[in-house]
Amino acid sequence: MKKYEAMVLSCMDPRFQPKVFNYLKKKKLTGKYSSFTIAGAAIGVTSKRFKKWQSTFLDNLSTSIKLHNISKLIVINHEDCGAAKIVNGKKEFNSTIEKKIHKDSFKKIKLIIDRKFPELKINFKILSLKD
Repeated sequence: MKKYEAMVLSCMDPRFQPKVFNYLKKKKLTGKYSSFTIAGAAIGVTSKRFKKWQSTFLDNLSTSIKLHNISKLIVINHEDCGAAKIVNGKKEFNSTIEKKIHKDSFKKIKLIIDRKFPELKINFKILSLKD
């Protein structure tokens, strides 16, 4: 079985697809990862607003571990995230609140992954439109 390096969890936002690709290319990961793209990335996997999505992601991750022999999960969230706005609701929303939502989603997904796949390493990144 061929070993790939990672699974990448990223957001579906079309503005960030080239940025995700370029980030992974700079990391020399082209052709070495499987990909799971969902609204909000870690936010979509961990928020109660999207709770049905978590099991789909975990099933997909488990499949990638089995088929691609991955050893790492790379989670790429981004600024100006629509899913973060949905999770926040109708309350005030600014960059400080958004950063907290991202950090909380990273903490939650780390707990989930550590419990279900303790051997998996996790890396986190937040991209901006300026990257």
